[in-house]
Amino acid sequence: MTTAPRAFVFDMDGTIVDNMAFHTDSWITFFERRGMAIDADAFFRTTAGRQGKEIIRHYLGEHLDDDAVAELNHEKESVYRELYAPHLQAVHGFDCLVAQAKANGVKLAVGTAAPPANVAFTLDGLDLRRHFDTIVGALDVARGKPHPDVFLEAARRCGVAPEHCIVFEDAPLGVEAARRAGMRCIVLTTTLPAASFAEFDNVIAIVRDFSELKAGLLFA
Repeated sequence: MTTAPRAFVFDMDGTIVDNMAFHTDSWITFFERRGMAIDADAFFRTTAGRQGKEIIRHYLGEHLDDDAVAELNHEKESVYRELYAPHLQAVHGFDCLVAQAKANGVKLAVGTAAPPANVAFTLDGLDLRRHFDTIVGALDVARGKPHPDVFLEAARRCGVAPEHCIVFEDAPLGVEAARRAGMRCIVLTTTLPAASFAEFDNVIAIVRDFSELKAGLLFA
C-alpha cells in the first residue's frame, strides 16, 4: 500500500519566529503617528493572520486606493523589521522538526499573510527558504485568514490533499483558517495561552515550541 503524500504547512509570524509582539508594537507606532490608540491584546486577537491591506482599510477607511494602502503598509512593515531585526531567530526545535519531516518524506510549505519583504527578511535572514517546497504569501491569495485560501493554495502546490496536511499556527484566526481548509492544526503558545484555542476541534496538540512535539503524533 502506498502512503498518501503529506505536508506540514507553517504560518510564519509567531510560529516559525516568535515575533508577534514586535508586529503589535509596530502597529501601535503606526497608529500613534495618526493620533489613534489601540488596545494591543484586542488588536492581536482580531487581526493576527489578516493581510496588512485588510487591517489598514478596516482602521483607516475602505475608500483608500491600492497605491495608498501599499504605501501605508510599507511604512508599517519597515517599522516592524527595524524593531525585530536584532532579535531574529527561529523558535526552538524548528530545525530538528524540519530534518525529521524531510527524513519522513513530508512536504514543507509556508502559508503566511506576510508581504514579500517580510518573507525575505525572515526566511532568507535565517537561511530557511531552502527547506520549503512552496511559500504562499499575501500576494498569492485574495483573502487573508480566517479564510482558508492561503492553506488551500499551499496544499495544492504541494500536491497534497487538505486532510493530509498539518498546519502549525499561533493565532485563532489562523487555526480557524486551517479548520475551514479541512486541516488539522498544531498550536504554538508563543503569543496566546492554550485556553484561547479551546473552541477549535481541529487542534491536535498545543505546545510551547517545536521541541515538545512527539514523532508519533506527526509521522504515524
